[in-house]
Amino acid sequence: MRSGVVAQKMGMTRLFTDAGEHVPVTVLRLAQCQVIAHRTKDKNGYVALQLGSGERRAGNMIKADRGYFAAAKVEPKRKLAEFRVSEDAMIPVGAEITADHFVEGQFVDVCGISIGKGFAGGMKRWNFGGLRATHGVSVSHRSIGSTGGRQDPGKTFKNKKMPGHMGHTRITTLNLKVAKIDIERGLVMVEGAVPGSKGGWITLRDAVKKKLHKNAPKPGKFRLAEAVASEAPAAKEGE
Repeated sequence: MRSGVVAQKMGMTRLFTDAGEHVPVTVLRLAQCQVIAHRTKDKNGYVALQLGSGERRAGNMIKADRGYFAAAKVEPKRKLAEFRVSEDAMIPVGAEITADHFVEGQFVDVCGISIGKGFAGGMKRWNFGGLRATHGVSVSHRSIGSTGGRQDPGKTFKNKKMPGHMGHTRITTLNLKVAKIDIERGLVMVEGAVPGSKGGWITLRDAVKKKLHKNAPKPGKFRLAEAVASEAPAAKEGE
């Protein structure tokens, strides 16, 4: 079982196939997604990787958080998430997972926080039909109607669908297909819509109800911190 990644939703666009058909896709960006810590069977009781993504100013963090990232020798991250993995799929601490961790054509599961809608009535929130437009109904056409019985049971049961806060819930969308990978810019484009607003953080991992793509790298595709430092251009003398 491989690790997932923490990505940022950039928005939606479309791609064109060779036949000229357009495919709507959601663009997800891996913003320096690095391994922060390991969770081991002996110490924690389970095996997992803690990943972080996005930039965060150290001056806005408490001292304990700054020390946590300093111990891992990783720049402070804005979003953290854990992914259960098998023991043979561990990735070194500090390694940066790249976009080619996934391959075109494979299926993934995407989890995010849906857009909040605020307080909503029963018709918008639960697709209720509302009351009649005539025959004695006045003012309350969009009300939900009766919420309970008469003397028996004499109460409204728990979990009754009623008006209330809508949206801003954790939603997982299964079996989305990876349409395209842009390694240089760290972009993963998946077919269809992804829960959440633009700029929101989502988690992306291999689909649990589909077989892993034969070309998917194991334990994953990543760059070590030393390799990233060696690729950076050397500073000129006097700078």
